[in-house]
Amino acid sequence: MSSIPLTLNLIEGSVSFSFSPQAGRELKAATDQLMERLKAVAAKPTPGGGKVTPQPPLEYRYTGEVFLEIFCNPNIWPTPFAAKVLLTVRNVNIRLTTEAELTRIIEDINNYLEQVG
Repeated sequence: MSSIPLTLNLIEGSVSFSFSPQAGRELKAATDQLMERLKAVAAKPTPGGGKVTPQPPLEYRYTGEVFLEIFCNPNIWPTPFAAKVLLTVRNVNIRLTTEAELTRIIEDINNYLEQVG
């Protein structure tokens, strides 16, 4: 387990917790897939040009010192840059549920992975 915590910057404030480098790589892969789904939704044809296939949501879960859950429905956001995720961090003593900007979460994950190598 890495001694470097993952810090996620929220719309107001931030949250830091222990996170493994392996989990960081898995979360990066999940957010990369989400970005592709968001791009597919954003590239939909003009109205009346046919039905767009709905994309599956991101439902990421991690259990370690804390439980982390990240959810995002790519079908409701007009662009990847507008997308927000529902973020839950909890343990036996506290539960934090809030909205966070997807692009900022991706940046935070990338910074974490650079730090842990």
